[in-house]
This record gives sequence, C-alpha cells and structure tokens, in this order.
Amino acid sequence: MTSTNATDAAGIIYRERLTPSLWAFVSAAVVAPMAAMVFVPFDTTIALAAGIVVAVLVVVLMIAAAPRVEVRGGELVAGRAHIPVGFLDDVEPFVGNEARDLRGPGLQRDAWHLIRGGIDGIVQARVTDPADPTPVWVISSRTPDRLTAAVRRAQRAGTTTA
Repeated sequence: MTSTNATDAAGIIYRERLTPSLWAFVSAAVVAPMAAMVFVPFDTTIALAAGIVVAVLVVVLMIAAAPRVEVRGGELVAGRAHIPVGFLDDVEPFVGNEARDLRGPGLQRDAWHLIRGGIDGIVQARVTDPADPTPVWVISSRTPDRLTAAVRRAQRAGTTTA
C-alpha cells in the first residue's frame, strides 16, 4: 500500500508497507499441506482445517510483520527507526542496476538499511547529523521516486526538529 496524498490528519505525507512479494506468499502456502499431513492419521477433516488455519495464520503474520515506511511529522520512519528529515541530505531514488548495486556490493557496511527482497526500488539518504554514527540510510521502496519527493516536501515544509 502506498499513499502520497498531501497530508492527512495524522500529518502523514507518505506511507508504504513493505509486504512480501506474491511469490513469498505462494512459497508460504506450502506450509498448509505440511501441517495438514501431521493431522491426517487422526482425521482428514481435522487435517484439512489445520492446514487452512496454518496457511491463514502464516499469511497474516507475514503481513503484520511487514515494516512500514512513512514520512510524517517531519520525520522519516522506516520500520522501528526514525530520523528527522532535517538531518537528511542527498535523498535519491534508485531502480534497476543501480538499486541492485546499492543492495549488494555498493552497500556501505556502516549504513542503516531496511532492505526487502522482491522490492526493486531503493532510496538512499545521507545523514548530516554529526552525532549520528550512521552516514547513510538505504531503504527499499516500491515507489522510490514518491518517497524521495515526500522527504523533500517535508524538508521544504520546515517541520523538522533539527
């Protein structure tokens, strides 16, 4: 889910949930027959019900555990981490080979990152806070151009705590 409306009542400029890809959900569905096989010796109806319950539970947990990326209240929130947008500079979106490089050999070892497989886009932002040991944030995004624009909009709005 991606939202880029101006600003809602909670001050959210951008919101995205980094849910797993469709293939991850299909792969997770394999646990349903495995769970059902455990209960087959008892009763086939119980086995079928157990398989369905396990499949639904795995999908719900995958969605619930998916981190959110938001720009709200003058902050960039990625998962459980947050930073005032005033401490970010050189915010750039990357896709394709550039994004692949930033996720792999180009990933700085001391960078803070929230990377999810199956999501091509990457947003990289340099941290300007001298007290912060992390020089750069690297965040997966399905719409890296929108996330970059939302951070820049929040910076222009001057709602930073920096």
